[in-house]
Amino acid sequence: MGLAKALARATPTTIHPLSTLPSWRALLAWLLKRAPANGLPKPDLILAAGHTTHLSLLAARRSNGGRAVVLMKPSLPRRLFDLCIIPQHDGVAEDAYTLATEGALNRILPAPALDSHTGLFLIGGASPHFDWDTDAIQVQIKSVLARTPDTHWTLTTSRRTPEGFLTQLSSYPNLTVVHQTATADDWLPAQLAQSGTVWVTPDSASMVFEALTAGADVGVFDLPVNPRSRVGKAIAHLADEQRITRFVAWCAHGKLQPNLHPLAEADRCADWILKWLKQKN
Repeated sequence: MGLAKALARATPTTIHPLSTLPSWRALLAWLLKRAPANGLPKPDLILAAGHTTHLSLLAARRSNGGRAVVLMKPSLPRRLFDLCIIPQHDGVAEDAYTLATEGALNRILPAPALDSHTGLFLIGGASPHFDWDTDAIQVQIKSVLARTPDTHWTLTTSRRTPEGFLTQLSSYPNLTVVHQTATADDWLPAQLAQSGTVWVTPDSASMVFEALTAGADVGVFDLPVNPRSRVGKAIAHLADEQRITRFVAWCAHGKLQPNLHPLAEADRCADWILKWLKQKN
């Protein structure tokens, strides 16, 4: 949806969300060239993300025309798709039909004015990329709260956050806690539109890239990393490029790297697609 909206900002675009078919139905629709179109016009582009969408994407193109764009490293051969947009950390080389991005695309826009006294904590949980440690994350959060008394912080959890994580964080006057079950679909974009500082657990890579897109200064808490994790390598790359600040570096210097060049990957990908389409027409 972030890419679709970026295309709509660049050129007149009508967006029609589609449901993914079960694999057997998608395969049958591909074989029979009868993917349901629900009365929609012939598409110029069909965008899809997620392994379960691949067969539905190919069936829709075969039945209705258009160009198939997959937004990930696909589980099927890349040559089956017209274009592939793949995060850099997946290690796929660019070519005429493949574009590498800094993280996954998102629907966040750069915020026009961020409040330096408003901060946001985004907390994930157990993942294959980092060894989760509730006590370590709580200690780091408390350190940030203690050293930034003039900042009002909002903290939210995710579906992966362990039960009981919030019990030790309820007594800080400069902290508001919002459980993930109380957040609507537009809650995070609204928070990122005003938060000058965002701290994120490293397992929540998509939220790191969303915060960088909004324009916030971004800190990343420290957790032991799986050395073979592509997400871990992506976070390390961002730190090396001084786009984010690790907690240990913040402790040493007391400040975050300023986000001088917010990401705009969805718009960059939209421009790339439109230029490719112009060459094909």
